[in-house]
Amino acid sequence: MSARTFQSASSSARVTAAEFVAAYRGMLVARIFEEKVSSLYRAGKIVGGVYLGRGQEAFSYALGGQLDRRLGDVFAGLIRDQAGRAAFGEPLLDAVRTYLGKVTGPMRGRDGNIHRGRPGIGMPAMISHLGSSVSAVNGMLVAKRFRGESGYVGGVTAGDGATSTGAFHEGLNQAAVERLPLVVAVADNQFAYSTPTSRQYACEDLADRAAGYGIAGYSIDGTDLMGCLETFRTAIARARAGEGPQLVVGKLLRLSGHGEHDDASYVPDEARAGRYGRDCLSLARERLLAEAWQSAEEVEALEQGVQDFVEETFAQAQAEEPPSPLQDDWSALATRRLVDGRY
Repeated sequence: MSARTFQSASSSARVTAAEFVAAYRGMLVARIFEEKVSSLYRAGKIVGGVYLGRGQEAFSYALGGQLDRRLGDVFAGLIRDQAGRAAFGEPLLDAVRTYLGKVTGPMRGRDGNIHRGRPGIGMPAMISHLGSSVSAVNGMLVAKRFRGESGYVGGVTAGDGATSTGAFHEGLNQAAVERLPLVVAVADNQFAYSTPTSRQYACEDLADRAAGYGIAGYSIDGTDLMGCLETFRTAIARARAGEGPQLVVGKLLRLSGHGEHDDASYVPDEARAGRYGRDCLSLARERLLAEAWQSAEEVEALEQGVQDFVEETFAQAQAEEPPSPLQDDWSALATRRLVDGRY
């Protein structure tokens, strides 16, 4: 394919009204959850950094929510992928416990508040060296291949900045050569921290790079939930069918700073007012009502239900005890047998 010819969603990728409503709910859970996290961070109740996916929920959910753990799929999300993580199957309580440093969480209160995962269900813990997630998932997919498994897909997320790393290039090149069933979602949110895309890459669109790797590329509006759902459905199906890696680039704008410590004053007003500065959650809500997939009363009831669910989850986690340096077993999970004297 030429550098400016991108794949489009297939005609079989149609999304039902029920699926769209479910996606809206998933986005809303992520948004309300992160608003609560932000509030607790500012109140000094959360230690470490807080990084929000505000404005990125549609793009994140569309990948995580359409992978299938029952088929052996894996999903490696990053700091702005709360929507995708939850949609793939991460219990919200896991996320709350990790942010609050609870010993009952998946990381047992031992790691940073975003470095959580459950590899046993196909969700590796987040890697701060962002481009490295590609090769990590490659390894998981190759292991499945060696075991004789089939029909699985790996999903990896990255930001535009991560695509400039050597690890990203090496991982994607390896996946292309091995024709791994990999879907790479690049959220082009226009800034790698404070570095604009004009200072990151010279090509017109990051999806241009797909041709160089010999893989399929898609360039979409990351604020459009329906477009995201249809495109990822197509990409996942093609990867599962043996067509090799799929690179999906979503154009959007991070609607917050790099982290809650950052006021994003470097983002120009024209970017905020532009097409990709729109809020994907508001756009999805508008479409729900415009298409009459739900009434205003039904949407309001859904939103209240999500609000109650998030509040109840936080209340449960906040009532739990933090780790105790005097009572807890601090041996690493991977080396527990050394402590037990088994080796």
